[in-house]
Amino acid sequence: MSPDRPEPGQRINLGPPTEPRPAGTVILLRGGAAALEVLLVRRNPSARFMGGAWVFPGGAVNRDEGEGEGAYRTAAIRELEEEAGITIADPAQLIPYSRWITPAEVRIRFDTWFFLAPAPAGAQARVDGSEVVDARWYTPAAALTARQQGDLFLVFPTMKHFQQLSAFASADELLAHASGREIHPVQPRVLGQGETARIVLPGEPGYED
Repeated sequence: MSPDRPEPGQRINLGPPTEPRPAGTVILLRGGAAALEVLLVRRNPSARFMGGAWVFPGGAVNRDEGEGEGAYRTAAIRELEEEAGITIADPAQLIPYSRWITPAEVRIRFDTWFFLAPAPAGAQARVDGSEVVDARWYTPAAALTARQQGDLFLVFPTMKHFQQLSAFASADELLAHASGREIHPVQPRVLGQGETARIVLPGEPGYED
């Protein structure tokens, strides 16, 4: 499947836009000053939504987790532990990197904050075999190459993040770049329907039509 298509399980919304659910995601890094690797987990291929996709650990904010940036951080840390078995004890370790809002043209929508975080020393990913069936570390370049060769199924936001991350030589360089960064929401659009549907970003041809 082309990465500029809506995620598997998504349906075009023909009515009023769905209110996006708050969600938090962790882009977990390792490599320090020497390299940059990122953790991906593979969703169960039998899942109706994004089945088989390789994604950054993350999920929706629960109602009891409150509101604001703290709730996004709590959700991101919770999902990292549930999906990859890795614990981050201090929410302050999460550095805001980006915020993506699912296109208004689809039914299932999220308002997702993506946070960077260095992996705890010696961290080993452990998956539950149910919601998540595999976990691997990738350099951004290797992930993009594997996608091009058809060996790695990446959805649009994940691919776009890897394209950005490929500009950095090390985890430390990326973390330094992101510290204090001003975050502006990114809201893609879906143009067309069915097999012709494609996702475009602000500034790309067709976005303002």
